[in-house]
Amino acid sequence: MITIAFFNNKGGVGNTSLVYHLAWMFQDLGLSVVAADFDPQANLTSMFLNEDRLEELWPSGKHPLTIRGVIDPIIRGLGDNILTPHVEAVSQKIGLIAGDLEFSSFEDTLSDAWSKCQNGDEAAFNVMTALYRTARTAGGDREADIVLMDVAPNLGAMNRSALISADYVVVPLSSDVFALQGLRTMGPKLREWHDAWRNLEKGFLPDLAYPIPSGYMHPIGYVVMQHAIRVDRPVKAHLRWMGKIPSEFHTSVLNDDANLPEPYPVTEDKFCLATLKHYRSLMPLAMESRKPMFHLRPADGAIGSNIEAVKDCYQDFKKLAIRIAESTQLELPAR
Repeated sequence: MITIAFFNNKGGVGNTSLVYHLAWMFQDLGLSVVAADFDPQANLTSMFLNEDRLEELWPSGKHPLTIRGVIDPIIRGLGDNILTPHVEAVSQKIGLIAGDLEFSSFEDTLSDAWSKCQNGDEAAFNVMTALYRTARTAGGDREADIVLMDVAPNLGAMNRSALISADYVVVPLSSDVFALQGLRTMGPKLREWHDAWRNLEKGFLPDLAYPIPSGYMHPIGYVVMQHAIRVDRPVKAHLRWMGKIPSEFHTSVLNDDANLPEPYPVTEDKFCLATLKHYRSLMPLAMESRKPMFHLRPADGAIGSNIEAVKDCYQDFKKLAIRIAESTQLELPAR
């Protein structure tokens, strides 16, 4: 089982939609998937589940069936080492760790624990590894091949805990100036978290009765999201910024000296996993039908030109899922 975090500290780039659609595509390719909603906005959960089920998960009072319920003993300082997440069965091969707006209360606890880990505080490690153990337990219970983590767009303590839990990181990007600024701030922070956690693991790790993450979080690449097209090519403004992304990704995130020229075609960069165009009216239809865009049918309103758009969408996400599998050495079932 591998764990992939989808992360950009700039919001509004389509991170949640990407995780949602990849969960369904990996299922279509024969894998068992756990989608972990570690964003306090819980948008991924609301994409998977209808409002009646959300009302059941988020009643007045305690929320035992969400991520907030899982980490509640830790927030309360009870020190439970065994975490038992509820995994919502979305389909036969997709399980969901449901998000929760009250999950944001974990931020201060995690922030305090990070500094205490520097001194080998065992209780602090229990806190810092809670999301890792939650994802690992949920994946084991579902016999999952892959865990996809949706996280919030910030560089806070909860995302640090989530990211050190990930084997790999995929970066969704918009093709604008915010993409470049986001890479400049995110890349060094990821390396800082990686190095700090690995140093803790080497020098201050107490004898623990539970597994801890490696802090590997290897960036396997980026996905350029929702670029506008004209005659099958991105429009000029988007093309301008797309040409700057490869150099910035290599410099800021990979910390290598590739010295790529600007502009440099993203199609020539092996770390560009995909460029996903805006699928026009498919997303509103998908939201109304509560299914991914590439599963829409004429009965859902996908008629006329939308029929071809659905087919294109399916092929785009299939290619992306295969690229991710190849980059992580995840074996896909023979089909």
